[in-house]
Amino acid sequence: MDIRKLDLPEHEDSRRLYEEVFSEDSRSFVDYYYREKASDNQIYVVEEGGKIRSMLHLNPYRLYVNGNGKDVNYIVAVATQKEYRKRGYMASLLKRSLRDMYQAGESFTFLMPASESIYLPFDFRTVYEQSGKFCRKEDEEIPGIEITDAKEQDCLELAASANRHLAEQYQVFAVRDEAYYRRLIHEYESDGGKLKVYRQNGEIIDCRGYFPEEDGERPKIMVRIVDVRRMLMSLRLRSLMGVCFCVTDPVVEENNRCVTLTGTEFSGVMLMDGKPENSEGTVTISALTEFLFGVKTVEEICMEEDVQMTERMKEEMRKIIPLSQVYLNEVV
Repeated sequence: MDIRKLDLPEHEDSRRLYEEVFSEDSRSFVDYYYREKASDNQIYVVEEGGKIRSMLHLNPYRLYVNGNGKDVNYIVAVATQKEYRKRGYMASLLKRSLRDMYQAGESFTFLMPASESIYLPFDFRTVYEQSGKFCRKEDEEIPGIEITDAKEQDCLELAASANRHLAEQYQVFAVRDEAYYRRLIHEYESDGGKLKVYRQNGEIIDCRGYFPEEDGERPKIMVRIVDVRRMLMSLRLRSLMGVCFCVTDPVVEENNRCVTLTGTEFSGVMLMDGKPENSEGTVTISALTEFLFGVKTVEEICMEEDVQMTERMKEEMRKIIPLSQVYLNEVV
């Protein structure tokens, strides 16, 4: 088994496997994906017999996290040829890519699972259920609202409007720019849809996808912490706090460490290496993900296996403001 990252000119070589495993995707969508997304992503593969048997794509996004920009990868197109499944290829690709993302300085990664159970053993946890709004025929009857197909000249205005709106409501979202909306227009068109722009008094107030037939599906998004130190530094606090604890991670060895977390509501988090003899508890990387993204409370993660906290640590951890306001509606 040979695991490697494809060079950019080789990305097209993975298309055969993509079309084989994701046969439900239209030819036009796959054309769009390999023209637009695979032009600047990373593709990890397992090769046997000189052919690609398994793959994993990392699609780059710039995310807004508590007011700061972070480069984060969206894991997509995880696929293995049917005859080569149950050989641990996917596990090897996930572990290699997670370690590489750590070396690249990324805080966390995310994916849309075909099944949550596939990714739970690798410490991914569900933090968000997508809630995209779609354009409906009756929207055209709303007084004072003009709805048109999005055009390339709308992209800059769309980005400014969306970033302003999202920053008012969410702690975590993908930053929009002109290129983001150009790609999104092409993405909808490749799948037989349209991106619709909603204007009121000449100003953009919304944009929604339109498909002749909606499936009503609400995909979930799972997150995995990649670098625990960078992740903790992204947080905000309710008040003065100070606590020392240990983190365990079975995949990214560098995350197995003891940290001292201090700070105030004004300074934000300050982080130092801690000493094991001063530790007030131990938290697994999966439990920490659930807590930091607001999925579970301190009390709930303390019920998980291999998580221990003193009563004082519990009180200090409650001073962390979780990243519970998430908006990650990207498809690929």
